[in-house]
Amino acid sequence: MSGINDFAFKMATVNGTGSASANSLLMQAIFRMGIPVTGKNLFPSNIQGLPTFYEIRASKDGYTARPEDVDLIVALNQATYAKDVATVRPGGYLVYDSSWPMEPDLVREGINIMGIPFGRMCVENFETDRDRTLLRNIVYVGALAAFLEIDMDIISQMLVEKFSKKKRLFDANNTAIKLGYDYAKANFQCPLPFHLQTMDATKDFIIIDGNTAAALGALFAGATVGAWYPITPSTSLMDAFTGFCQKYRTDAETGLAKYCIIQAEDELSAAGCVIGAGWAGARAFTNTSGPGISLMQEFIGLAYYTEIPAVFFDIQRTGPATGMPTRTQQGDLFSLAYASHGDTKHLVLFPCNPEECFYMSPIAFDLAERFQTPVFVASDLDIGMNDWMCRRLAWDDSYRPDRGKVLNAEQLEGVKKFSRYLDVDGDGIAARTLPGVHPNGAYFVRGSGHDKHGAYTEDSDLYQEVVDRIKRKFETARGAVPAPEFHRQAGADVGIVSLGGCHAAVMEAIDRLRELGIVADYMRVRAFPFNDSVKAFIDSHSSVFVVEQNRDAQLRALIAIETGVPRDHMISVLDYGGMPLTATTVVNAVSHHKAQVHA
Repeated sequence: MSGINDFAFKMATVNGTGSASANSLLMQAIFRMGIPVTGKNLFPSNIQGLPTFYEIRASKDGYTARPEDVDLIVALNQATYAKDVATVRPGGYLVYDSSWPMEPDLVREGINIMGIPFGRMCVENFETDRDRTLLRNIVYVGALAAFLEIDMDIISQMLVEKFSKKKRLFDANNTAIKLGYDYAKANFQCPLPFHLQTMDATKDFIIIDGNTAAALGALFAGATVGAWYPITPSTSLMDAFTGFCQKYRTDAETGLAKYCIIQAEDELSAAGCVIGAGWAGARAFTNTSGPGISLMQEFIGLAYYTEIPAVFFDIQRTGPATGMPTRTQQGDLFSLAYASHGDTKHLVLFPCNPEECFYMSPIAFDLAERFQTPVFVASDLDIGMNDWMCRRLAWDDSYRPDRGKVLNAEQLEGVKKFSRYLDVDGDGIAARTLPGVHPNGAYFVRGSGHDKHGAYTEDSDLYQEVVDRIKRKFETARGAVPAPEFHRQAGADVGIVSLGGCHAAVMEAIDRLRELGIVADYMRVRAFPFNDSVKAFIDSHSSVFVVEQNRDAQLRALIAIETGVPRDHMISVLDYGGMPLTATTVVNAVSHHKAQVHA
């Protein structure tokens, strides 16, 4: 890193001071210059007043993982000055607000410290306290445009797009940009040794977050019912779905809403709404995070046993309990795979970025209806709330929802006795009916013991017949869920296994390991249950590293339980501090282990 179109910089501000708009402006401008870019928002869980950070990485090679080193920091929060100074790589740059002096003991040798009086310039040029606070962020955009050679024409065009109908705001933002740009140009050497040059590497890409992409996928999948209870970091998913429904599921002539969105009184109620809608034939979902999954356990078990389709988006955050609501993790793997009491196993999808959040949403709804069961989409805060550069989304207009085995009125006409849980095809999946279609398809939905006809029972054999069939259904699903993704190299001597949001860091790490002489194959698990290729991949490598973001090596444990691979055959690489995974974490773990083996 630290070259042309290959560096990272970071803004250290205070939550609630309006820096989000400035940071978005910077990232979008770099993207419009045709340069691959990604942004990570590291923010506190309170409303206002605590430190917040935003990291932007430009990578000519298209790497999108969080960088280990930061080349430049804009430090606007005196409470974090010490940490900011320590974070800058040797030879890097720290820009601070010189309207107030920096304590001498914070000065660090080996970095370049540049003072710009952001606050004073805002006091001198803007009248209201609100403008002076908010526009200080826009002033640093101007300074960074000079330092990093961001195209000013692009920035100007973005201001026109945003404020063309609000002249006062346009003029104020334009003035702020110019203040920072002119000061940097007049007082420092610009551009810095690392800076930007126009490329043509983003024309087939968009910038989108995972929650928005998942909501869009749910819309395309035909979802019409959403029930939820607000929880970070999943709330924006239902917000996005609501916006899409208002635009695309509202009758243009009558104004009739062809959707139903319910903010329930708690997570358990939200799950109940979704299950009820699924029983009635609607495609329904809820979005939540780990604490919500914990509260939904009873109804998840009900949907599993009564075999009602439902989709759950789990945007994982750190736990246990409240944990750190605005930090990322992959700590819900066991909670999802075996949710609820008793013997249960569930279908779980693991998207690795917003692009897959979009494409896996319709898959989740199809699987839920085909297998008449809860299906979980296990995203996380990093994927869900951060802006990612992804390939432009495409849709196959020939797509038709897979409703599974649903009997229509004509099929029910000749039925003398409907047996709701009777498997006639040998795949473990019984035919279902929808209420109101035909009286011959009526049955009583019960979470208590029932036989294959749907009748109440406490007979051991009849009970076991039903739950064994459900297990057989789960085995059928192994061949229906998305298969693992493989990246193989000639001469590979190690294997790496991972899932979800770890993917970007692992892909970058594989390139860096190859430069160190370590050639690695890589398998990205995309769904649970695992198919036979998971075990085959692990068995074919003498050293296998399982990379995941939780403390207890949940993916490694799931693989051992479900495939029979000895746990000791897999080496855990664990990162669970709440920050997005870096490639350096993976490189260090693999290279250190290899060095010890050969020592």
